[in-house]
Amino acid sequence: MQVHQLERLLKKLKLGGMLATLQQRFEQAQGQQLGYLEFLVLLLEDEIARRDQKTLALRVAKARFEEVKTLTDFDFRASPKIPAALIRDLATLRFLQRQESVLICGPVGVGKSHIAQALGYLACQQGYRVRYVKTPRLLADLGGGRADGTYDTRLRSYLGPDLLILDDFGLQAFTATQSEDLDQLICERYLRRCTIVVSNRPPQEWYTLFADPVLAEGALDRLVNASHHVLMDGPSYRPRKRPGSTTTLTADPTGEVMPSA
Repeated sequence: MQVHQLERLLKKLKLGGMLATLQQRFEQAQGQQLGYLEFLVLLLEDEIARRDQKTLALRVAKARFEEVKTLTDFDFRASPKIPAALIRDLATLRFLQRQESVLICGPVGVGKSHIAQALGYLACQQGYRVRYVKTPRLLADLGGGRADGTYDTRLRSYLGPDLLILDDFGLQAFTATQSEDLDQLICERYLRRCTIVVSNRPPQEWYTLFADPVLAEGALDRLVNASHHVLMDGPSYRPRKRPGSTTTLTADPTGEVMPSA
């Protein structure tokens, strides 16, 4: 059988991973005198790799990240106050296995959203369902659901993911309705799903943002006291990304990144 005949069969079976590398693998098999089984294994590995990439791309699309970020891209050496060891421990995703939550707090520009989305991307790679959303957008979405009768459907879309990332939490005080929505969301995800909360405010300031102190105590007692706390501090990360900046990021031999002039 000729290669072009095999291509026709692979197209019919929708085995695109094999199809893309067929000629390369055929030449490799001839050059290295591979056996039939070895040749087949190579083609099957190519197909599995293609399907894994397609599945990951779908998970990432459903996550709706603002940007796809990785920990390798983050400059841990920018500030000694960045809890690098804790972040790397969270990168093992054991907190997801134990259904624990994470609070990432600190001033503007230190890389909180980067870390949160990088953890989310790692979770996508491991097959978890992830959703990233800015808290004001979530509250507006749920508010729209109350108005048009789709509240339960919209709420379920935030209850379902294995990992929900709430960015920009607590930028301003919550209305009575928003306080109720957050209370329901936090309480229903508690011990069932994981949540990463990103905020410019420390957790002790969140209680006063709720319209009802009872709701605040009920929701935040579950969230704050049963989560990993990542307190980030240091200079803003953003000036190093400014166009024309003389600071660039380069990888060191360990795979970390470091600034270089």
